[in-house]
Amino acid sequence: MAKGQGSQVRTLVLCGDRWHPPQTARTGLEMLKDDRFVFDWIENAEEWSADRMSKAGVVMLTKSNDVSATDPRPWATKQVQEAFRDYVRAGNGLLIIHSGSAGYAEMPVLRSLTGGTFLRHPSQCPVTVEPRPGHPLSAESTPFTAVDEHYMMALDDGQADVFLSTTSEHGSQPGGWIRTEGQGRVCVLTPGHNLEVWLNPAYQTLLGNALDWCAGLH
Repeated sequence: MAKGQGSQVRTLVLCGDRWHPPQTARTGLEMLKDDRFVFDWIENAEEWSADRMSKAGVVMLTKSNDVSATDPRPWATKQVQEAFRDYVRAGNGLLIIHSGSAGYAEMPVLRSLTGGTFLRHPSQCPVTVEPRPGHPLSAESTPFTAVDEHYMMALDDGQADVFLSTTSEHGSQPGGWIRTEGQGRVCVLTPGHNLEVWLNPAYQTLLGNALDWCAGLH
């Protein structure tokens, strides 16, 4: 179960890469700070450790395979990947947002844990985000359209529960799914290059629902 102070769920957020400034995630999550979640931030992956991760009930990965926004070296070694897998299997939650699915296509352990991977994206364009009606993670959210990077995804896990689609002039893609791994939970949300998307009320609802589900509160 989630770890934290009292009833708060400690959430470790890994953010910031050469294409995605950490301030986007920091600002996007500001309104979600409440009596349920407390956020612990890592912008430089060299500050990550399995021990630090073990103290969180949920890890949010919104960082591509770069050490930091100014250091493009890859950080997801085989040991790191296995630590993430073991962390989730032990009963914790992993929420992957936008660039957290990018740069890991050749990282088999993490890709398997995610259930798929980012392949490419066209130039930014209007993208319509459509929650699946009646799905628990879509509760109280609504469709919206915003300019974003439309992520083209490989969904490897045929059993993954897709609750969100993204559509643009380039076609339709799975935009959000959930899966289980051992005793833990994994959720993927692909929208979120621009702060406008993070701050959209419908997306804020999706983020809250995803955090709740990953923490076992949903």
